[in-house]
Amino acid sequence: MKISIIGTGKMAYALIDALKDSFEIEVVGRDKQKIKKLQENGIEAKSYDEFNSQEKVIILAIKPYALKEVSKYFKKTPNILISVLAGTKIKSLKESIKAKFYIRAMPNLAAKYKKSMTTLTGDKEAKEEAIKIFEKIGNSLWVESEKELDIATAIAGSGPAFLALVAEALEDGGVMQGLKRDDAKKLTEGLFEGFTPLLIENHPALIKEEVMSPAGTTASGCASLEEDRVRSAFIKAVEAAFQKTQKG
Repeated sequence: MKISIIGTGKMAYALIDALKDSFEIEVVGRDKQKIKKLQENGIEAKSYDEFNSQEKVIILAIKPYALKEVSKYFKKTPNILISVLAGTKIKSLKESIKAKFYIRAMPNLAAKYKKSMTTLTGDKEAKEEAIKIFEKIGNSLWVESEKELDIATAIAGSGPAFLALVAEALEDGGVMQGLKRDDAKKLTEGLFEGFTPLLIENHPALIKEEVMSPAGTTASGCASLEEDRVRSAFIKAVEAAFQKTQKG
């Protein structure tokens, strides 16, 4: 399968890195320097003027505001148009670009390491092909509505930024109490690496129960977090991110 990736931003590069070993990749963009660099690295890359969209499988990885401008270069009908544009509805895609089938996908930057959690929805005729692509960059989840995908975006799409705040805060907390910065960083990295298998096998509440001893250090820390309404803050963060997708 040949996949055309439209765009040369961070998400596009993450997808290129993750998919190039499994598919034939074609990259389309407007930045001449980036196109040249991709070509030098053995990636087929071209400008919009050189692009032929006919019967292609296309991943649209541009900024949402650029959709109208980029749509002018779609002279022919692609087979599958896969959009990773946050908050951009399939209706808007159909109004801008004519394709046989439409898919919305929301990967995250962990795609670069083939560890993305990608949510998908759209035309079921293209479901299997879309899942086949995004399973190459990590885990995928098909949902039945665009609303569900937008909620998922607030968790898996924005989530890396939320977890980055947690990681930074844990490191800062360790430094504040006397750890060297490098040691605090290494501890936090190890914590995140080891947490994933725990989460896969256990409900979060059970993990907390296993770690928390009566009147222990974890209980004291959790009590402090509850006092500062940390769980409520994260719930509201997901709500705020979801609501933003509805305003696009």
